[in-house]
Amino acid sequence: MPEKPLVEMKEQVYKDPRPKEHFDQFHTRSRTKSPEPMYSFVRTCVTLYGLAFFRETCISSEKVPQSGPVILAPNHFSFMDHFFVGSFTRRKVRFMAKSQLFGGGPLQFIYTHGGVFPVRRGQRDEEAFITANTILGNGGCVAMYCEGGRSRTGELAERPKPGIGRLALESGAAIVPVAIFGSATVRDWRKLRFPKVVVQYGDPIVFEKCEDPTRDQQQAVADEIFKEIKLLYSGLESLGRKGVMERIREERRALRRSRRKHTAAA
Repeated sequence: MPEKPLVEMKEQVYKDPRPKEHFDQFHTRSRTKSPEPMYSFVRTCVTLYGLAFFRETCISSEKVPQSGPVILAPNHFSFMDHFFVGSFTRRKVRFMAKSQLFGGGPLQFIYTHGGVFPVRRGQRDEEAFITANTILGNGGCVAMYCEGGRSRTGELAERPKPGIGRLALESGAAIVPVAIFGSATVRDWRKLRFPKVVVQYGDPIVFEKCEDPTRDQQQAVADEIFKEIKLLYSGLESLGRKGVMERIREERRALRRSRRKHTAAA
């Protein structure tokens, strides 16, 4: 098979030199305020864009719990992944975003009023975890990428970062693994090529809450979550959307038959 072309991206900046205090205002706002109408406005606009140009579809969005603390854990290829993962749930998803995006101007205004909060690149950012845990403690929904930054190759990472495991253990929130298929070539819109994007939500996973998990515990949980993402992604890659949907329908038919048989036996 021919190798996938590398996705054209700007050079990554892996360390933000600005001090912690520069970002305190954004964390304070995220911890004390819910997303404003800006969230719904942007979500509507970008969802219409995704439906029109990327023909985005989803599988099993009903698996996202509609109340209580939830962490959405998707793979990450594109800047559009934030919007793809949030398009198909009524929950207002709070996103961690790299701190370089908080550089002033209209985009910063959109992020802050839309409920986005920063993660300082290249730093051990405890404030980001405090903010995420605060949101989850209030019953909110946070999205966090297992792989950290975007993949530069169009392939899933070999191993996830431990941060998702830490947040899962500290919060005790339900984790919903999410596979986003097709977004690796979203940037081809510049060449008037628009890939079809499919988002599949997996079954929620809950880990026993642990206030101070070790690094090994964090990594073990991250590995387990990423394993579920890989299973979802490989299904979309090998079967396609129609194949996965048919498999889900068959599983549901089998479950209904089993329930009827159990009811009849009772």
